[in-house]
Parts: sequence; structure tokens; C-alpha cells
Amino acid sequence: MSRRKTWPKGTWMKLRSKEILIAYMDDKRFSTGRLAQYAGFSRSFIGHLRSGYKTSCSPDLAEAISEALAVPRIALFDERTATGSGSNSQRKKVA
Repeated sequence: MSRRKTWPKGTWMKLRSKEILIAYMDDKRFSTGRLAQYAGFSRSFIGHLRSGYKTSCSPDLAEAISEALAVPRIALFDERTATGSGSNSQRKKVA
């Protein structure tokens, strides 16, 4: 049994490019449905990544896609972490 990495809160993965994902899928002869089944995620979300409609995902999905295609995660995704400087962190309290 493989142990998955625990990711710091606020970590997400940015797809390097839809063309790279498509190339790996074509090379391994994976359809959108087949990759979704192997990765354990929805076919529609995989389709959104493939089309470029979505460009980021959770670390768990990035790991699952990389494992299914048998490529290093870094070949498909860049790791990103939220900085915590969003509007919620500087919101004033109203009395």
C-alpha cells in the first residue's frame, strides 16, 4: 500500500499545459473516461482539464492522474500554495 503525501493547507496544483496532458493521454491511449476511472475522479473534471476550461486541481487529483499515466507529477503539474493575503484576511469587523 502506497502512502500519499500530506499537503499543507492551501496547496493546489497548476496544470503545466493542456497540450502536455493530451500528449501523455494519447501516448498511453487513455480516453477521458478511462483516465477518470483510473484516477477515481469525474470524467467531466478530467475533460475540463483536457480542454483548458480548468487549469488547476487538488494535489490528490494531480497525484492520481500522474500515477494513472505513469509519469512524474512534476511533468504535468506545478505545486502552488496560497499566500493567505486574500481579501478575507484583511476584512474589517463591523460593530
